[in-house]
Amino acid sequence: MNFLPLGDCGLLVEVGAHADAETISRVRALADHLAQLDLPGIRDLVPALCTIGIHYDPEQWRDVTAKRSPYEILAARIQKSLPDLSALAASDGQAREIPVCYEADYALDLASLARMQGLSPEQVIEMHSGVQYSVYMIGFAPGFAYLGPLDERLTVPRRETPRTRVPAGSVAVANQYTGIYPGALPGGWHVIGRTPLRLFDSSCSQPSLLRAGDQVRFTPIGVAEFRRLQDAKQ
Repeated sequence: MNFLPLGDCGLLVEVGAHADAETISRVRALADHLAQLDLPGIRDLVPALCTIGIHYDPEQWRDVTAKRSPYEILAARIQKSLPDLSALAASDGQAREIPVCYEADYALDLASLARMQGLSPEQVIEMHSGVQYSVYMIGFAPGFAYLGPLDERLTVPRRETPRTRVPAGSVAVANQYTGIYPGALPGGWHVIGRTPLRLFDSSCSQPSLLRAGDQVRFTPIGVAEFRRLQDAKQ
């Protein structure tokens, strides 16, 4: 592992160089371990695909002799507390079912993606909704979940021309991931459906519906059910 400063009140732990299943699992396990240490002044732990961002209050880690920086003291404290990573296990996340409408009005790129991959739209829907995904990380925007593994037959590069506005709840794929746009945002992923669920609500104590480690299944629904669920949340 590598330790790097992240500004004057952040520390980055590099767990691995490639976002493979083993590295992602180790990131989550290490994030759980660090959370249990209950270190003073830690404001947030942000697990990503290969790294963990640690945001802290430098005043809590200040050296009165000024011989070491708060970053150096915290990094040394973390390194001292680290067990063998192979002995760590990530905690189980919650099982989540996400209803998705794959109808044309909500699936802006479904037909074009199917043609690109030599599939029918129905095959794309079956492949996308027929497996369980893990939430690898939350990133890009508050509440945006990167989920995988994605079926290799649905693995496509980002759109050549990103959209300036992707509707909230859009379910999309790009590279080896599928994700859900938590709000109306610019983006270049291929939109293949939309969920009526709210993925991020800043008024809640836990604003993001999904968290790293959660297990997700997408359930196809029709337009009528989409509208009913959408009306119910308002």
